[in-house]
Amino acid sequence: MSQTGLRIIFAGTPDFAAQHLQALFNSQHQVVAVYSQPDRPAGRGRKLTASPVKELALEHSIAIEQPLSLKDSDAQATLASYQADIMVVVAYGLLLPQVALDTPRLGCINLHGSLLPRWRGAAPIQRAILAGDQCSGVTVMQMAAGLDTGPMLLKAEIPIADTDTSASLYEKLASLGCSSLVEALDQLQTNGLAAQVQDDTLANYAAKLVKAEGAIDWQQTAQQISRQVRGLNPWPVAYSDWQDNRLRIWLAHAIDTSSDQPAGTLLALDKTGLEVACGSGRLKITQMQWPGGKALSDNQLINLKQKMPLGQTFTSLKAES
Repeated sequence: MSQTGLRIIFAGTPDFAAQHLQALFNSQHQVVAVYSQPDRPAGRGRKLTASPVKELALEHSIAIEQPLSLKDSDAQATLASYQADIMVVVAYGLLLPQVALDTPRLGCINLHGSLLPRWRGAAPIQRAILAGDQCSGVTVMQMAAGLDTGPMLLKAEIPIADTDTSASLYEKLASLGCSSLVEALDQLQTNGLAAQVQDDTLANYAAKLVKAEGAIDWQQTAQQISRQVRGLNPWPVAYSDWQDNRLRIWLAHAIDTSSDQPAGTLLALDKTGLEVACGSGRLKITQMQWPGGKALSDNQLINLKQKMPLGQTFTSLKAES
C-alpha cells in the first residue's frame, strides 16, 4: 500500500459532505474522483445548480461523476476504472448496490452524524435534540446493504448543550466528523480498525422532518417545547398562531416556574422576551418572527406589546403540510 495515502472516491452532496471532502484534501490521502447528485433547479429562476460537493471538486480540478443510478453496468464500470482503495460516503443521497460496495479494495465507508445505532436515517441530528438526548456524535462505519446498519469502525462523542439548535449541533458534528474521518482512514491504512457489529435492538429511525412537526402543543411541558424549537431550527421552524397570525418561534428555553394560567397564555412580554404558560413550566421565547417580518430577538420583542396583550393565548389550530 502506498505510504502517500489511500486512493479515495468521495461521494456526497450537501455542505456537510463538502466540509468532509475539504478535510480529505487537507490530508495525506488522494481523492481521485468525486460523486455527487445531479445538478438541481434552485432559486426563483429554477436554474440548475451544482451541489456544494461538486463546487468544491471543481475548485480542486477533481473528476466528477453524477450518475442517476449506480445500478447499470456502465456506471459500475466507470466506478471500477478509478481503481480506488476505498470509497468514502457522506450524505450522498443515492443508493449504492452491493456491486458498488464491493468495488473498491477496502470497500465503502460512511460517516454518519449520530452515535449508531441510536439514530439511523435522514435526520439524526434533529431527532437527537427532539428526543432530549444528552449526547450525540459521529460514527464511521463499513457500509452494508441496510440503512446505516454496517459494522462500526470508529465513534466520537460530544455533549448536547441546552442551548444547541440543530444548526449549532450540525456545525459541531461536521467539525468532529472531519477529524474522525481522517483518523479512521489513517488507521485503515496502517493498522486497520476492528469492526463492531451494531445492536439492532438499540436502533431508532430518524425520519425526515416534515412541516407539520413545527406545530406547538402548549399542553406539553416547557422542556418538550424547548426541544421542539431548538430541534426544528433552522427548518422547518416551530410555530404557533396568535389570533390570525402564524408566528415562527426560532429560539426559546424552558423555565421551571409553574403557572396557574391555561397552557398557551402569554404571561409576560419585556426586553428579555416572552413568557408563555405550558402544560408544565413556562417557555421563554427569545427570538420570534411575525408574518412578513424579520425574526426579532429579545429586546426587539418589546415592540410587539401592543399587538400581544398579556392574558391572551397562543393556539395552533391547523398544522402545515
